Amino acid sequence: MTKYNVSGMTCAACSSRVQKAVEGVVGVNSCTVNLLTNTMTVDGDASSENIISAVKKAGYDANLFDTGASVKALPATEKRDNSLMLRFVFSVAFLSVLMYISMGHVMYGAPLPSFLSNDPLRIAISELLLSAIIMVINQRFFINGFKGLMHLSPNMDTLVSIGSAAAFIYSVATLFSMTDSDMHSMHTALHGLYFESAAMVLTLVTLGKTLESRAKGKTTNAITQLMALTPQTATLIRDGKEITISIEDVQVGDIFIVKQGDSIPVDGRVTDGSSSVDESALTGESLPVDKTIGDRVFAGTINKFGVLKCEASDVRENTALSQIIKVVNDAAASKAPIAKIADKVSGVFVPVVIIISLITLAVWSIAKNDLGYALAKAISVLVISCPCALGLATPVAIMVGSGVGARHGVLFKSATALEILGKVKTVVLDKTGTLTEGKPQITDICCSDNIIEQELLRIAVSMEQGSNHPLALAICDYGRDKSIEAIPVKKFEYLSGSGVIAELDAERVYAGNLELVSKYTQIPDKFIKISDRFSADGKTNI
Repeated sequence: MTKYNVSGMTCAACSSRVQKAVEGVVGVNSCTVNLLTNTMTVDGDASSENIISAVKKAGYDANLFDTGASVKALPATEKRDNSLMLRFVFSVAFLSVLMYISMGHVMYGAPLPSFLSNDPLRIAISELLLSAIIMVINQRFFINGFKGLMHLSPNMDTLVSIGSAAAFIYSVATLFSMTDSDMHSMHTALHGLYFESAAMVLTLVTLGKTLESRAKGKTTNAITQLMALTPQTATLIRDGKEITISIEDVQVGDIFIVKQGDSIPVDGRVTDGSSSVDESALTGESLPVDKTIGDRVFAGTINKFGVLKCEASDVRENTALSQIIKVVNDAAASKAPIAKIADKVSGVFVPVVIIISLITLAVWSIAKNDLGYALAKAISVLVISCPCALGLATPVAIMVGSGVGARHGVLFKSATALEILGKVKTVVLDKTGTLTEGKPQITDICCSDNIIEQELLRIAVSMEQGSNHPLALAICDYGRDKSIEAIPVKKFEYLSGSGVIAELDAERVYAGNLELVSKYTQIPDKFIKISDRFSADGKTNI
């Protein structure tokens, strides 16, 4: 499977045209084009040169997708959004003046500057100039639209450009006829101009394009967040010194260190140190996972406590996080069965709409004997029938679904799997750890005969106030709710996966699991049985 970037597509008809062109290349087994992400996935042994050539012959452009691309590539999307917004703002500014002249004055008698008032010809020329400016601002519609027409692959831009150009040309012809008319005929002809329609069509579609682009950006947020998990630099140990380099330069076998609170840059194996690592972004596990010598660590996870020294085992696109991003990307770019039906309809939609528009023009011209009225109806057919929603609704739904899933730790391998999931009635899960909120709470407190609960809580809160482990935070939160005041401790020490040790009121105190505390004191059988019962209920004992 080879992935490509495709540029120049504006609607579902475009993606359908590209797909047909590539599927016609010898050696291509299958081709999937995603309008939302502007990408294409090709399966087969055809050369990249032949595939790119086929796309170019269809009137579009393509290049190989960079699998190593990261967040650095994202500003291009922002630039496109800003460009569309700028086009829309300028279009609205000129359209407002045009609408005031054409509708405000011509229809409702709104006042005009002295050099325009009572001169229909000057008003008409002003409308022409303003609409021409808006057409130049939105010239991309005409470039893409007529290019598609020349390649016999009309698209949404073709519909928009034909509609706008027809209204403009008809109005220009009407304007020329006004030069040989009397004042009364000029005022009558002024009402038959469609310059504002030509400009309004372009401005409204530009607004739609702007909103569509913003929607595309939001659907890719989850993938962007996954990419942002990986730090851009790594701290390596070379010749006994710490050096900071880009993660792109980390090689398999390099020794890197991860300090408390830092993200792990690449996949590796711990060679020295012990700590707890927050792997929730990758696995969904709410509690940190203890790591010691020999354990694997993964890029994008966070070292919560001690310092780890690790040996790099997988770098760049081979890390577990990169593979997850690839799965999410592939799922977002794949097509569900229902989307293929929409594509088939979109492929013939634009030519059919153009034919219907021509029939509408002919019928109303004969019925009304009024070319201006018939033209307005024909333009309405062209503009209203733009197939954007048809081709975008399904891929947007798929991408939103896979993106929201990724943000919550649920990955879909394909759009087909996502579509099938909608028919699921029952879900069976083999564990509960990934279904929690990740915020442990105290459920039970058991005291020995010679200590009261308040005193036990005071000791526990005092011990755990120096730790940011989720279990320690749960104890501190519970103590705060019970108005327990912690007292300072000395010589605090955190033991990864075991507990904490500190000096409290000149006494050595140990808090942690059964294995740790059993080394320093004899635990009565009664409490061991209680501990076993709690463990059987899925609770963690301290």
